[in-house]
Amino acid sequence: MRAMEVFVAVAEASSFAAAGARLRMSPPAVTRTVAALEDRLGTQLLNRTTRRLSLTEAGARYLDNARRLLGEIALAEQEVIGEAVAPVGHVTVTCPVPFGRMHGLPLVMDFLRDEPRVTASVLLLNRVANLVEEGIDVALRIAAMPDSSLVARRVGEVRRILVASPGYLERRGTPLRPEDLKEHDVIAHTELMPGREWRHVADDGRPAAILLAPRLTVNDAPAALSAAEHDEGIAIAWSYMVAPAQAEGRLVPVLERFAPAPVPVQIVYPHARRVAPKIRAFVEFATPWLRRRLARP
Repeated sequence: MRAMEVFVAVAEASSFAAAGARLRMSPPAVTRTVAALEDRLGTQLLNRTTRRLSLTEAGARYLDNARRLLGEIALAEQEVIGEAVAPVGHVTVTCPVPFGRMHGLPLVMDFLRDEPRVTASVLLLNRVANLVEEGIDVALRIAAMPDSSLVARRVGEVRRILVASPGYLERRGTPLRPEDLKEHDVIAHTELMPGREWRHVADDGRPAAILLAPRLTVNDAPAALSAAEHDEGIAIAWSYMVAPAQAEGRLVPVLERFAPAPVPVQIVYPHARRVAPKIRAFVEFATPWLRRRLARP
């Protein structure tokens, strides 16, 4: 069991030294433990080079099983000593960068105040992380979830909307139809306007798209909104990002009736026969917290 713990730590950190620091072991001791485990199993689990460590195919399979078995053992011990109803341990949460800054990190901080025996890591990633392979407990995702290997709990929804400053609209006028955007300065966010297309809903309710020639293109949504606030044009963003500026009158939605269908916000975690108390506690805390924050006025 100890060898499994050491191997999992090395695989997650991709470093003997980092795993040693986490486990309070010297790097040579970590190296010897993994080598002994490989000798006992009769197979190589890690590829070692002077620059990096990587899992072999056998190592990747062993890692999944080791995580599962260690989790089952930890839960069994918690039940015996009465911790099955008391959240304790470390929770790793991932979410998109802008959403994490605005909602994810405040959520986790409030949760830690409520659960003093829990610690947490917050990973802000603009990619979809593999929860099992990367050792992540919970994800906050803005997307539908077709993956049946994960449990998903819907907590709200967000929309892709166009916004501009009152100053820009006063100077250039307010677009009334999608085609009007061709006469305006458009600030494109590469993630939400791929291929320079603005995807919207037509008058008949069907999905539609219009090809635009943006005046400014950026790969960061807050930067696009900042440019819009400085009267530089019409920007596209998720509704949750715009909410503070909209409430203060610094940005105004345009062409709202043509906006595409909302996208769900979900709390996602791996299937398990028994969900660890720390994860169950986080999900139960986060559900009403996010529903309140994401509720439309």
